[in-house]
Amino acid sequence: RRFPMLRLTRASKMESTKGSYNSAVLKFILFSGIGAIMFFVNVDIGGVSVIPIQHIINLIKKTCGPVIPYFTLLMVMAGGIMPIVNGSYKTSKFNFVFTAIKLLGTVIGIMAVFQIGPESIMRADMVPFLFNSVVVPIALMIPVTGVAYVMLLNFGLVEFISAFMQPVMRKIWKTPGESAIDAVVSFSGGYALAVLLTNDLYKKGVYSAKESVIIATGFSTVSISFLIVIANTLGFMEHWTLYFFACFFVTFFVTAVTARIYPIAGIPNAYYEKKADSTMDYSEPLFKRAWHAGIRQARESKPLSHYLKEYYLGDAIKMSSAVTASILVIGLAGMLVAEYTPFFDAVGYLFYPVTWLLRLPEPMLAAKAAAIEIAEMFLPSMLVVKSDMVTKFTIAVTSVSAILFFSASIPCLLSTDIPVKMKDIFLIWFERTVLSLIMAAAIGFIFF
Repeated sequence: RRFPMLRLTRASKMESTKGSYNSAVLKFILFSGIGAIMFFVNVDIGGVSVIPIQHIINLIKKTCGPVIPYFTLLMVMAGGIMPIVNGSYKTSKFNFVFTAIKLLGTVIGIMAVFQIGPESIMRADMVPFLFNSVVVPIALMIPVTGVAYVMLLNFGLVEFISAFMQPVMRKIWKTPGESAIDAVVSFSGGYALAVLLTNDLYKKGVYSAKESVIIATGFSTVSISFLIVIANTLGFMEHWTLYFFACFFVTFFVTAVTARIYPIAGIPNAYYEKKADSTMDYSEPLFKRAWHAGIRQARESKPLSHYLKEYYLGDAIKMSSAVTASILVIGLAGMLVAEYTPFFDAVGYLFYPVTWLLRLPEPMLAAKAAAIEIAEMFLPSMLVVKSDMVTKFTIAVTSVSAILFFSASIPCLLSTDIPVKMKDIFLIWFERTVLSLIMAAAIGFIFF
């Protein structure tokens, strides 16, 4: 009676707290749910069962087909011009060289769109293949997935999965629970989105330098759509389930090994600025802990428009333009070296003892296919398309599990803030390739 305003204030705070919690629950379920559905749930439309993101891209290709090459060319040109405009090419020799590469990528992009250039590189399996099968999907994928991506990242789902998967991820792969979503994003949307997510969380202090390298080189493989292309090319779509789960198992088994050996084992657990504060209450049951972590993030999140602005004006356009420009040069160089020089035959001898000991039916061909993967992950499949089933299966799995290749994933990784050296990338690729060959061949011999 004496303090009516105090009672009113307390009641208002309770109602406000309840309203804030309900609002957070709604944002967590609605935004995270939409983001997850867009990336992870296959929807059948017109007899085509793919994730909604792919349906949107298919619709864009159908309705805007003639414009897409020119849009992609603009992205490529932006990648070449931006380092000059912002002066980043002056900051290091590496940036200077990569700027020159991106400018050359602009020239190759013009050649691809307007169908001009020497016949030796304008064959259907050279520049046109690289532009249409690799560069165009990346140019479309990163901008199209923006809304779903920011919903997935900023409204509690990452925190929920982090808390739920923390015990498993830390013990097996030496990474935080958040890295589980990197793996799923990669298989659903591809390495570009997964590396972008890894870079975001590294800069936020969620991942250390070592953890970000483990994730970027061990989880960020190609999307399911690329796996389907490989399976169709090699003629074993009837074994799709086996192939998919073999890729999944081998990729993450190999990552568990490489996380424990040099060079990754020697990378310091330093943070970009500082380690993000943990608000986890480990006394709670696992699911309750995960739920509270997700709701807490949803409650503290900013409006969706803020994240969309940050995404489209920040990392998305920067990475999309930089990667598309680099891929055209590096990917084409790899293809030309493979086609016109014995280089990859020579590199193949590094893997020949492995393929010979594994008793693969065509050990030298398999060794060369394993070597050529570092140029472009689809090239090995083209090399073994007429081989026996065990060889095709082994190379198809290895090309996915090895992860690192110069036409896309390596430039994508180098365009981020993740601290990894070129010599370490080569060594990690070699380790992953050897381990992948062993695991994939074992599975291949069991089932074929």
